[in-house]
Amino acid sequence: MDEETERRVARNEALLREVNESIERGRWPGDDNRPLKFRCECSSLECNVTIAMTRVEYEQVRRDGRRFALHAGHEMPACETVVETREGYIVVEKQDQAGEIAEELDPRG
Repeated sequence: MDEETERRVARNEALLREVNESIERGRWPGDDNRPLKFRCECSSLECNVTIAMTRVEYEQVRRDGRRFALHAGHEMPACETVVETREGYIVVEKQDQAGEIAEELDPRG
């Protein structure tokens, strides 16, 4: 995968991560263990798949700026590695330049 494609993929996933940050902020206190519908954070901006996760599960993914929650099968092995398989979704970690960009664009970073 060339550098420009890696950058685009990382930017797209970071944009969807920001959407999920907004979803999480809009929840009431006490919703931590209730499943919420988050957007798949894959590189396709056309993807409309939702992932059911609790706020606690989402926070576990968000601890690392290189990690994203995706629907299984939406990963891009050329620039990310599946690090966890959970019920209903996978967690990927961006590698190389894509990982650096993901960290730079992390709103919590």
